[in-house]
Amino acid sequence: MTLNIKALAIVGAVFTGGSFLLVGLLNLIFSSYGVGFLELGASLYPGYGGPGGFGSVIVVTLYGLLDGAVAGAIFAWLYNVVAARGGAEKAPRFTA
Repeated sequence: MTLNIKALAIVGAVFTGGSFLLVGLLNLIFSSYGVGFLELGASLYPGYGGPGGFGSVIVVTLYGLLDGAVAGAIFAWLYNVVAARGGAEKAPRFTA
């Protein structure tokens, strides 16, 4: 079985970007919500300074979309490479 690289890239982008968008918007409403998560984003993404206004929510969301897409594509590609070389067949099988 192989993974669809494009599909996993899209899922990763939506999940990561959507997480930052949701937490960022909730932080605009409730100022103490998700501060640690948004500060993590600030430590990872250059140009994003942490919780702030709506513009910073858009910036971190775009970074999250890009980051999630790249991570999903790399994960799917790497899985497909390992599976093609027989890594999946050599894994121990547990039966109940």
